[in-house]
Amino acid sequence: MEQEKFIAIEGVEMVFHTKKGVFHALREIDLTVRKGEFITLIGHSGCGKSTLLNLIAGLTRPTDGVLLCANREIAGPSPERAVVFQNHSLLPWLTCYENIHLGVERVFGKTETAAQLRERTMGALALVGLTAAETKRPHEISGGMKQRVGIARALAMEPKVLLMDEPFGALDALTRAHLQDELLKIVASTGSTVVMVTHDVDEAVLLSDRIVMLTNGPAATIGEIVEVKLEHPRDRVALAQNARYAEYRSAVLEFLYRKQAHPAKEAA
Repeated sequence: MEQEKFIAIEGVEMVFHTKKGVFHALREIDLTVRKGEFITLIGHSGCGKSTLLNLIAGLTRPTDGVLLCANREIAGPSPERAVVFQNHSLLPWLTCYENIHLGVERVFGKTETAAQLRERTMGALALVGLTAAETKRPHEISGGMKQRVGIARALAMEPKVLLMDEPFGALDALTRAHLQDELLKIVASTGSTVVMVTHDVDEAVLLSDRIVMLTNGPAATIGEIVEVKLEHPRDRVALAQNARYAEYRSAVLEFLYRKQAHPAKEAA
């Protein structure tokens, strides 16, 4: 049962008090995530995808309801739930190695030797194919490489959950496709539990075990969930001709552009 409810979101409500008054962002959110599962959150702008991700990360607390991870209440940020944002958030004065090592030292510095910390850091760089970029600083590498460093930094902390907020949204199409493929390989090798926010329907179908579709805000909730029963490993070229892939894609498009055709304006 614990495997079936690795992350449990129960009766979650989120209300913000703004200068314009009360904004009800999320209502009646109930969701469980299995250990090792890849979940994507999708919906129109302003539907609370990032708000829900921040709640799972512990960056904000719900107005009502409870969130659990491995049967423990999520009461704040923790290395067990690593976050990768759309902006890579690398420190520009540090090398790729140093950006990753900073997080590794924070989590494991009291229990591991300097050699073990270096081995862990280099292992994370190797996992995302950036061993050769060890001494480069962010301004010396491409946008795609920066994002891979951000993913490596998150994975180096051996989190129980990897949370990703549109991590490839600012990248060009080819770089995005390459990193999606790399992410599938990384998740397969690490067995990570992933919750990812995306606006991209094809990305959601390619990566997900389940696609959680949110209704339009305000007071957004879970509208539908699509279970993606496509075998792993997934090949994007082969899937382009796959009837079930097309079926899942159509289901998400139907929800977004017919059932939720008129999204409310995103709150300022």
